[in-house]
Amino acid sequence: MTAMSDPLPQPPTAIDDVVIVGGGLAGLFCALKLAPRPVTIITAAPIGEGASSAWAQGGIAAAVGEGDSIESHVADTLSAGAGLVDENVARLMAGEASDRIADLLRYGVPFDRDLAGHFLLSREAAHSARRIVHVAGDRAGAAIMHALIATVRETPSIRVLDGIKLDDLLTDGRRVTGLRVIPMAGGAPLELPARAVVLATGGVGGLYAVTTNPREARGNGLAAAARAGALIADAEFVQFHPTALDVGRDPAPLATEALRGEGATLVNRNGERFMLALHPDAELAPRDVVARGVFAEIAAGRGAFLDGRGVAKFAERFPTVYTAATGANVDPLKRPMPIAPAAHYHMGGVLTDANGRASIDGLWAAGEVASTGAHGANRLASNSLLEAIVFAARIADDIKGLLPQPASAPLPLSMPDLFDPAPTGAEGETELRALMQKNVGVIRTGSGLADALGRLAALESSPNVEIRNMATAALLIAASAYARTESRGGHFRLDFPKADPAQAHRSFITLDAARKIAARANAKAA
Repeated sequence: MTAMSDPLPQPPTAIDDVVIVGGGLAGLFCALKLAPRPVTIITAAPIGEGASSAWAQGGIAAAVGEGDSIESHVADTLSAGAGLVDENVARLMAGEASDRIADLLRYGVPFDRDLAGHFLLSREAAHSARRIVHVAGDRAGAAIMHALIATVRETPSIRVLDGIKLDDLLTDGRRVTGLRVIPMAGGAPLELPARAVVLATGGVGGLYAVTTNPREARGNGLAAAARAGALIADAEFVQFHPTALDVGRDPAPLATEALRGEGATLVNRNGERFMLALHPDAELAPRDVVARGVFAEIAAGRGAFLDGRGVAKFAERFPTVYTAATGANVDPLKRPMPIAPAAHYHMGGVLTDANGRASIDGLWAAGEVASTGAHGANRLASNSLLEAIVFAARIADDIKGLLPQPASAPLPLSMPDLFDPAPTGAEGETELRALMQKNVGVIRTGSGLADALGRLAALESSPNVEIRNMATAALLIAASAYARTESRGGHFRLDFPKADPAQAHRSFITLDAARKIAARANAKAA
């Protein structure tokens, strides 16, 4: 789209009631749940286009199948989370899954069903049952977002303001009072006051050179919340998807885990199934185990490949993967697809309670930017979309109960089209992403983390808003990884390769603490 020459409209003279930052699943679902309460959605890209939600292939985990149970779903979540999952939060999430699926059905999401109307469920790694509710095999995210975007556009209480990005949160003491935004098309920052701010800005995959996430997933919300004084939890735990297609694209196309659930295998260049020797569940082991297995084969020069030739009706059931592979001149029906681990999901984020409230007043967070405790050290497959809708709904209920309904007229449905993508290749961006990939990636060391912390601390002072935000988010991750001297879930230290029972707890950090850790690491290295 072409940017307009007109400046962004002046911010409202009255305080906006609720401002949601982010146009992905969590943000849209929260806005719909707040209706008819006035809501403004702030997003850099047009709603849905910069969201990881739209790229999700597997679906939503929910115990809705015959013989399955909430208790079984909770048990699988606890097991995958390597001892750090908040069991109460996991039970709450699993228990509300069926109601949220029902909401999505009402919003028009066409989940796959059989002739009798029952959900067609798939199984993914570390699940003990078929409980993944999907759409057209591997198109769940796109279908869900399509339905929600259509519903949002038909809802007069929701104003969508795209083409602007979050610069910072406005605060008064320990209360968030609004946000400062910058037009993507250029211009001076503007301040938007708000009674409640909901961060739904997504994850941090774009901080890494190899990622499955869209460009917008670069930790802006995480950085802004930390600068405002919010507590950050479990920042060291980054999940690397083991089967991103290694075909030279940025972001890397994802080969859904559901393929392995349907019989696809992982092999090296010699045709050996290397996961058989690494875990009893082989290809269906937890993601961190599989990612390290794939990483090790690549590092040893044997390469890693996903062999889907035995998957029935591959092209029909997994059209997204098939199209991505054939578009890169790899026919998955004839030969295995080259793969590599890629930054995929952040288990850490802004610490929230069971209602999505952050540790500072006036701020809520939902989706990947939040850390609810539901994922622990390693997210269970397809719990991400579930967490997004469960806590987005709980945030809406919390805001409605906490803040009286304003006596204001509904906001206009749309704002001027201002979207103009920011140019890529900003100074420092390539360096930062390479630094994170090398030193804060699948396998970490104390010396590598110290090197990263030194450079990230310097990049934090960049005059470029995007680089500054990226550096702040990356610093939080690297400092938390440096402080955790063990290996657990998505965090693996080569110098501390075993789990330490004394560290079997969640981690919490502030930006000030992260900067002090960086200073100590640099002093020790010197």
